[in-house]
Amino acid sequence: MELQKTEVKQLATELLSGMLANPHVYPMVSDQLGRGQLEQDLIITAIEMAESLITKVEKFKTVPRGVG
Repeated sequence: MELQKTEVKQLATELLSGMLANPHVYPMVSDQLGRGQLEQDLIITAIEMAESLITKVEKFKTVPRGVG
């Protein structure tokens, strides 16, 4: 379980950095110096995306080759 937490943190960090670097997703720092609602929403989205990707990869690993 600890490994999965580490994986989620690492993947979420990478996803979040990509979102923050994209001007279409994150056009400017909020008035709360990066701690505003948009930033919190992006952090939550990155965590949810990371958990979803890890779950999908784990399910894919359990599918026998040639199936699915």
